[in-house]
Amino acid sequence: MFISTAYAQSGADVASTALGAQSSLMSMLPLVLMFVVLYFIMIRPQMKKQKEHRKMIEALAKGDEVVIAGGVLGRVSKLGDTFIHVEVASGVELQVQRPSVLQVLPKGTFGK
Repeated sequence: MFISTAYAQSGADVASTALGAQSSLMSMLPLVLMFVVLYFIMIRPQMKKQKEHRKMIEALAKGDEVVIAGGVLGRVSKLGDTFIHVEVASGVELQVQRPSVLQVLPKGTFGK
C-alpha cells in the first residue's frame, strides 16, 4: 500500500536521459559565455583602475598638486595615514581623506 512499484529503465529511456543532460549543458553555455564577456569587459578594467588609483594615493608626497573630489585644486601640505592637508589658497588648508584625491597634476599647474 505505502510502497510503490519500481520499474527498470529501458535502453531508450537511458538514451533520452543522456540527451536531456547534454541539452541542459548546452542551454547553460550562453549564460557562462555571458559571464566571461562581462568579466573581461566590465569587471577586469574596473579592478585595474582601482589598483592604479590606490598606487597614486600611496605615492602622494608633500608639494604634489592635486585635484580632490568636488573639483578643488590644491597643493599637498601635510600627509597623514588616512588624511592629508591640501592648501587651496595661501593660508587656507582643507583636511581631506586620501581616497578623495582624484588626480595628481603636473608640477606648475596650480599657480600661486
